[in-house]
Amino acid sequence: MKRLFLIFCSLICISALAQNNTGSQFSLNAFTPSAEYELSIGEKSSIDLDFGLGFSYLHSLGESHYGIYPGFKTQYRYYYNFQKRIDDKRNTSGNSANYIAGIASITGGNPIFGDLKYSSDYGLVAGPAWGLQRVYDNNFKVNVNLGLGFGYSEVGDSYLLPIIAVQLGWVLDR
Repeated sequence: MKRLFLIFCSLICISALAQNNTGSQFSLNAFTPSAEYELSIGEKSSIDLDFGLGFSYLHSLGESHYGIYPGFKTQYRYYYNFQKRIDDKRNTSGNSANYIAGIASITGGNPIFGDLKYSSDYGLVAGPAWGLQRVYDNNFKVNVNLGLGFGYSEVGDSYLLPIIAVQLGWVLDR
């Protein structure tokens, strides 16, 4: 019985060190202030929900304008390089891996700060993206998204725009 217990404990420790599946976690981001919850829904996939602030900048006809807006973003993430990171003896805890994602977001048209007011009350953006996430031993988190989105507003505007997001923050619970 003791031997079986030791084998069981060893297997649990080995699987914890060599994570090859996603986990759920809650984090607060400081660079672009937001609260984020990533929910594991499969071995290599998760749903990420992020409520916070976004930044926009426009330079046109020699004038610069900016705005900070409230927003909500959700992503479906498929992590594709857990095994390569494990083989290279790199960290995979906290979903530290690269991913492809489908992103959808909604932002308000009136800035909390700044002078860049949109002609609509809200904007929707959806599109594919590539990303990477790293969570370090002290729970410091870096997350980057790059992609192309299709935008739409309630006044009928539609447009293509780059999706660029950088998050620096801390994982509080995983």
